[in-house]
Amino acid sequence: MSFRTPEHARTLILDDVRGAQKMLSGVARCTPMEGSRYLTRLVGSPVHLKCENLQRTGSFKLRGAYIRIAGLSPEERAAGVVAASAGNHAQGVALASALLGVRSTVFMPVGAPLPKVAATREYGAEVRMHGQVVDETLAAAQEFAHDTGAVFIHPFDHEDIIAGQGTVGLEILEQCPEVGTILVGMGGGGLAAGVAVAVKAMRPDVRIVGVQAEGAACYPPSLAVGRPTTIDSLQTMADGIKVGRPGDVPFAIVNELVDEVRTVSEGELSSALLLCLERAKLVVEPAGASPVAALLSRPESFTGPVVAVLSGGNVDPLLMQRTLRHGMAAAGRYLSLRLRLTDRPGALATLLGVLSVVDANVVDVSHARTGPELGLTEVEVELQLETKGPKHCTEVRAALRDAGYLVVS
Repeated sequence: MSFRTPEHARTLILDDVRGAQKMLSGVARCTPMEGSRYLTRLVGSPVHLKCENLQRTGSFKLRGAYIRIAGLSPEERAAGVVAASAGNHAQGVALASALLGVRSTVFMPVGAPLPKVAATREYGAEVRMHGQVVDETLAAAQEFAHDTGAVFIHPFDHEDIIAGQGTVGLEILEQCPEVGTILVGMGGGGLAAGVAVAVKAMRPDVRIVGVQAEGAACYPPSLAVGRPTTIDSLQTMADGIKVGRPGDVPFAIVNELVDEVRTVSEGELSSALLLCLERAKLVVEPAGASPVAALLSRPESFTGPVVAVLSGGNVDPLLMQRTLRHGMAAAGRYLSLRLRLTDRPGALATLLGVLSVVDANVVDVSHARTGPELGLTEVEVELQLETKGPKHCTEVRAALRDAGYLVVS
């Protein structure tokens, strides 16, 4: 098997991925495959979740980082390694370096989640905070490599990294030999490229679908013109796939072997994360939930059995809180209302009584007594309610209208 690749890159083949699998024995876990009854009913064929969120360091990144660092010469190892990352790659490089006895320095953006920074330090890396966005952090890491001689470990644009990530594909074929479709989240493309190399060599009939956040989708325009291109705007909660330009090496593989690239919205990502937590009892970060988001978006369009790769579970608790709230709203489980009352004693208690009858749980209440649209004796009340789904939301609104309340929004 061969495919188009940049002139500076050699051809990556199945034997490279098999060699990586041998090197990772005893280092990376063979992560479990969990069935999902809910998604199976939705799609109409078996759906399995490949749980890389349960990998060491909480994501698949250890696989590629270990293979890359293990392949360094003694002289390169002595110089140490450097990486730039907001979280998952940082932890993968830190642990791989520690296991191989190599000094590591990791640059992280100033706003990186504190749990990810702490974990990277605990795995043994020297962490340096630099820049507000990953591009600034990346530049600092490359400057450090130039000044010190440390080897820069790219998160996705290297054959060894891709070979390591491809071991996920080998495990999928071992755990689900009859697989028909594999969904993989995509940022720079390293994981999707590795899975494609491994799977297409053995099962060319398997459909491989890459999934990107629509606010950070660099692959569709790049595939359209046949070369990696940079997108200017990156707006997504899924920081694990928030990449502005495909890597040269993975792009060549994706262009040849990945059957389709789809995008998902922020609402779909939130709903997917909530579903993983509630139905599968799995903590997954937004990037890791992107394949599930694609399943929720168009469940009828996949040939089963389907395997969705949950690429990581390193989610900041504060982001988790906001995302779950967003997911509950998207699922009709959380309702925000603004309505007007007569500003008199007992008015709020009467309103809450109406809500109690329809079993809506009030999470928060706020008042506004001044405003150009409010009458002298009016008050505007904003309610945050927990509900039981879209049907219950409709019942709540109907009960308020029947009680004579004016719902503003």
